[in-house]
Amino acid sequence: MPRRIAIVEDDPVIRANTADVLKKHGYEVIQHANRPDALAAMRTRLPDLVLLDIGLGDEIDGGFALCRDLRALSGTLPIIFLTARDSDFDTVSGLRMGADDYVTKNMSLPHLLARVSALFRRADLAREPAPAEDLLTRGPLQLDLQRFSVSWNGREVELTLTEFWMVHALAKYPGHVKNRDQLMSEVHIVVDDSTITSHVKRIRRKFAAVDPTFDCIDTVYGLGYRWRAEA
Repeated sequence: MPRRIAIVEDDPVIRANTADVLKKHGYEVIQHANRPDALAAMRTRLPDLVLLDIGLGDEIDGGFALCRDLRALSGTLPIIFLTARDSDFDTVSGLRMGADDYVTKNMSLPHLLARVSALFRRADLAREPAPAEDLLTRGPLQLDLQRFSVSWNGREVELTLTEFWMVHALAKYPGHVKNRDQLMSEVHIVVDDSTITSHVKRIRRKFAAVDPTFDCIDTVYGLGYRWRAEA
């Protein structure tokens, strides 16, 4: 069956053009012009991925609100913000709301398709049995690759799909520095440096919410990030 993508976009021309390109690449596309209609439809049936604008009709930040609602419905639903708003504040806000990626509308359609494909590859990996170990333990950290769950000192940490694989990439080899290109390769994403930085900050905040003393992800300035070997 074809992958089902929901586009939530209030501009009918942009919505139709994006839908046409996705359909030509074999995707099933559902279109929504506003937040209430999109949320009602997705409460009935979740798509396989959501492309989401921030401004929706009279709701300046309607996309942010919808992203929060969708994250409450599913922690693993791939969500990409596709918006004209390109400020660092909006990018960080979108990722904080739980989006997996944030792209602007001036991005080429082939690049957007690559980002969509990368998210689907990660979703597939999350569903497949781990080839080696199903449970990765590093001190108080436990990553269950079968159930796609994360715990710290026995307490669950709610991570998105992107965040899960990023923690896995770092914790699999404690003490090894992963630069941004290596993280993108292992997490199957194509993003800029600021997006990687935003993901790492959000991961730290989520672990700190269950343990204020959490400090296991080091920033190695000019190189990348590493999981502390003693953790």
